[in-house]
Amino acid sequence: MEGRVLYALRTKGMADAESVALATGLAPKQAAGVLSELGERGWVRYRDGKRAQGWMLLGEGRAEAERLVAAEIESSGTRPLIQEQYQSFRVLDPQLKEVCTDFQVRGDQTLNDHTDPDYDAAVVARLAEINQRVQPIIARLADALDRFGHYGGRLDNALLRVQGGELNWFTKPSMDSYHEVWFELHEDLLVTLGIDRATEMADDAAEA
Repeated sequence: MEGRVLYALRTKGMADAESVALATGLAPKQAAGVLSELGERGWVRYRDGKRAQGWMLLGEGRAEAERLVAAEIESSGTRPLIQEQYQSFRVLDPQLKEVCTDFQVRGDQTLNDHTDPDYDAAVVARLAEINQRVQPIIARLADALDRFGHYGGRLDNALLRVQGGELNWFTKPSMDSYHEVWFELHEDLLVTLGIDRATEMADDAAEA
């Protein structure tokens, strides 16, 4: 359980016990208990700031999380499959970013005030298409390492909320919105494969 909690914080950056529970499959009380134990060990700490609150990794906890995931991917022999699915994910990533931007800003560079239902419906339809394409990628990742399995349901849930008119579930930070879960999945892939985000960005720029 400790490994799953450490890794959830590594991919999330900061999270409360409920969010950690959702990402690890633990009950909220279990997650809270593990977080408290890790806090006593000095591997995590709770930040109670005005703008952000939640548990975050400290140096030793971060190092342990990365050690565990490196050992996992090597011992499981799943690196080639994860690498292949990561490349498939990278094809969709800029499309997701574009859809999120279009949901917030219209083509004439004015903020989208969500008073045009036809415009919003078209953007949400594009999000649904991306979701349909990413779900098989997540399923193959979960077949390789079951800890990837929770992303599919969380993305589906966020999409359903958006389709039901709860627009915060599209991009709002600090909740399980579509963009936030997508970002977490992206970070999970990078950490699993030992890829630095800055290096990935530089590769993208070179390919552009």
